[in-house]
Amino acid sequence: MKSLDENYYNPFFFHIYVEEEIAEHPRVKQILARFMKAEIVYIRHYKDVFCRRRQDYEEQHHAQNLILAKKTGSLIYQGAPVCQNFGNTYFYYTSCMMNCIYDCEYCYLKGMYPSANIVIFVNIEDIFEELHRMLSEHPVYLCVSYDTDLLAFETMTGYVREWEHFVLGENKRSTYPLKIEIRTKSANVKLFDNLIPDKNIIYAFTLSPQQITKQYEHNTPSLLQRVRCVADAVKKGFPVRLCFDPMIYCPDWEKEYHEMLELVTKEVPMDQIFDVSVGSFRVSQDYLKKMRKNEPYSAVVQFPFQNDGGVYHYGKELTEQMERFLIRQLLEYVPEEKIFRWES
Repeated sequence: MKSLDENYYNPFFFHIYVEEEIAEHPRVKQILARFMKAEIVYIRHYKDVFCRRRQDYEEQHHAQNLILAKKTGSLIYQGAPVCQNFGNTYFYYTSCMMNCIYDCEYCYLKGMYPSANIVIFVNIEDIFEELHRMLSEHPVYLCVSYDTDLLAFETMTGYVREWEHFVLGENKRSTYPLKIEIRTKSANVKLFDNLIPDKNIIYAFTLSPQQITKQYEHNTPSLLQRVRCVADAVKKGFPVRLCFDPMIYCPDWEKEYHEMLELVTKEVPMDQIFDVSVGSFRVSQDYLKKMRKNEPYSAVVQFPFQNDGGVYHYGKELTEQMERFLIRQLLEYVPEEKIFRWES
């Protein structure tokens, strides 16, 4: 449980590090204008700050700094085996940001990155150019919000609008179609007033029982806030995916997930949901090792998981119980063909 005095820490984004090469980029100037009191530090390369040794991830998360950088090298990656592809053959993801303002104890980013600071890559147009080349060869299903929560940063970056504009334009001119998923735990209903519903832009809301949200998903909106945001987005015509993934074990998990579904189905017009994702917690062994080091007192991270082929999970029996329990209840509201269960 988080109990440290928040007044001990600097305000969020008290320091902003800017790569010298992109110091004059219009997007850099736009972001810096929002933080007039921040101390600006110019650096050669973002990894000089982000990847330095002996950082304390948990301490940094109480007072995250911001790093503005240029993304180079690989811009688009093959989808990871632990992630769902929803039946898409050409499954990829990209990172226009790294790390998240939310502080979920079970988040794999805590095992993936050496720092809790936020990196924004300002050259999003370079990702668009690479995508354009790919779309001349085959269709693309692209997850753009795996390594951050783009909707949570939308008022700062405008990246969701940028992606929307690109998808709408690219699908008019490219040989093959582009479909993107924007995953979020945000509950900012107002954002959807300025976005355009499109069948190729899926907003995937991760939902957890309120007890899980309260205990492990620090700084996130409550379950009720998220559910009401989902309901509003659906009613406005946006394709919404409900992600009950990862399911997190707790002693009374059946009661918690049942009550969660009761709330969801009461507030959300389930017949208008795009589809549903179900999967229990799983993470690579390398990430979990770092997560356990970063969070030695976290019950969700220190659970005695089973290791199969380098992936830690709850074990076959508990996984089956949890996922089948949820799917059985979902089938009362959602056709089977719209329910996607992660398969190892």
